[in-house]
Amino acid sequence: MNATRTTTARRILDEYGETYAHEAGIRLRDTPAPLYQVLVLSVLLSAPIRAGTAVAAARELFADGLRTPRRMADATWQRRVDALGRAHYRRYDESTSTALGDGARLLLDRHHGDLRELREEAGGDPDRLRALLQEIPRIGPTGADIFCREVQTLWPELRPYADRRVREAASGAGLPRTPKALARLVAPGEFTRLADGLVRMSLTPGAAGKPRGA
Repeated sequence: MNATRTTTARRILDEYGETYAHEAGIRLRDTPAPLYQVLVLSVLLSAPIRAGTAVAAARELFADGLRTPRRMADATWQRRVDALGRAHYRRYDESTSTALGDGARLLLDRHHGDLRELREEAGGDPDRLRALLQEIPRIGPTGADIFCREVQTLWPELRPYADRRVREAASGAGLPRTPKALARLVAPGEFTRLADGLVRMSLTPGAAGKPRGA
């Protein structure tokens, strides 16, 4: 059974195992700019919109130079709307532009634009970290989960992080639901890829809960 589960996990990595941060072009490091970019991506992915559209919107914002809280806060509302529109991030472009501007200013005011300060305030407590993240506009429980899932390779107190969506997809693929049991199926540095791969698989029409060939 363990061998079968390990094989299934490997197939998920092979077929679906690109992280959303990597797809958005974020070079993940424990420094202010890439951490903020993951936060922006989390805001965009939280909306009830296709994940591919949300990732494209993040890439448009970053390509327009809006990669830091200062640049995001200084940009005009219309500039942010235009970037979102180029990615066809419709229906939510205006409200999301407002939320991104407000969130950037909050980060600058409270944490000097550095999410590592928010992490320090959480004191190594993942639940406290999630609560602090949800004080940022448009970051609710889903957005906090996405952020924690993407940065867990950088912030070890979060590992292994598997939110409800990951656990449900794991169960549908015949894998264990608990984060620790899931993590044992892959190398330590691959767990974020597995978690995101499970989410991607769950969003893929016809995947039927299992990777191809499983």
